[in-house]
Amino acid sequence: MRAWVVREPGPVTDDPLRFVEVPDPEPGRGEVRVRVRTCGVCRTDLHVAEGDLPVRRRDVVPGHEIVGEVERLGPGADRFAVGERIGIPWLRRTCGRCRHCRRGAENLCEDPQFTGWTHDGGYAELAVVDEAFAYRLPAGLDDEEAAPLLCAGIIGYRALLRSGFRPGDRLGIWGFGGSAHLTAQVALAMGAELSVVTRSTAGRALAGRLGAGWVGAPGERPPEPLDAAISFAPAGDVVPEALEALDRGGVLALAGIHVTPLPALDYQRHLFQEREVRSVTANTRADGEAFLAIAARIGVRSTTVGYPFEAAADALDDLAHDRFAGAAVLEVSGATRR
Repeated sequence: MRAWVVREPGPVTDDPLRFVEVPDPEPGRGEVRVRVRTCGVCRTDLHVAEGDLPVRRRDVVPGHEIVGEVERLGPGADRFAVGERIGIPWLRRTCGRCRHCRRGAENLCEDPQFTGWTHDGGYAELAVVDEAFAYRLPAGLDDEEAAPLLCAGIIGYRALLRSGFRPGDRLGIWGFGGSAHLTAQVALAMGAELSVVTRSTAGRALAGRLGAGWVGAPGERPPEPLDAAISFAPAGDVVPEALEALDRGGVLALAGIHVTPLPALDYQRHLFQEREVRSVTANTRADGEAFLAIAARIGVRSTTVGYPFEAAADALDDLAHDRFAGAAVLEVSGATRR
């Protein structure tokens, strides 16, 4: 099969991806193989390609927002039927044995596996997944729209929970790309007063179209103190700015898997009066199922830019340089459109 691999991690301008032919993967016990239709291009893919995340597998195939059709069942696999459309997410497998898994916090598993980082992902014509960690997808979404839901949407939903957001709260979002624009739709459906801060001109325009009440550039502060905030930006210097915008008792959730070093925080300005900073680590399968159900119910829609499979390197470069609003999606094979 044809696939993109991270041959040598480095700056995206140095072309760390290579387009190659590799053997078709075979599903093991309890696994299914899918023919990939689309795969979202996530910022985590950029971190894998550029080496911000440590190498866990040489020549790994990135990509973890995979929509595909089941074409082969491994031994003992019976959750899905051949021909069924399913989604393959970032969280590939957890140990099920550690204390975190046993208490329902599998996102904190001590021995986790991840699609497109520890195991090959969806920048390929075929992909394999443990059927217990795959998702059925809402019927009303085409393949391109569905792909970003599988990480950007799920992680954004967990970040919203971690922020302590309650219906009707004032919510601030820093950074407005693939994950943020999906999270914003959930929050707005819950009555959020939404403020958005992003360096991207296209992102600011998209936030306004989706219904944000206030939109600004970095360095600008929302007009009212915030009850909750989420930073999707991989930049540590956003943290003090977002904390200063919080009201007393407000919570800032950091949604990124990689963030540049945080500057020094001033206790009185940034943390006093019970302001909090919380990180977000992966997600549980329950998070994924809950988000996909909400997305289907309220009609969450991905704003996407499609790229031919052969242009994966261009998609990553455009992501790195904020050249589009919403989410990029690779059209790998036989993608459906409404």
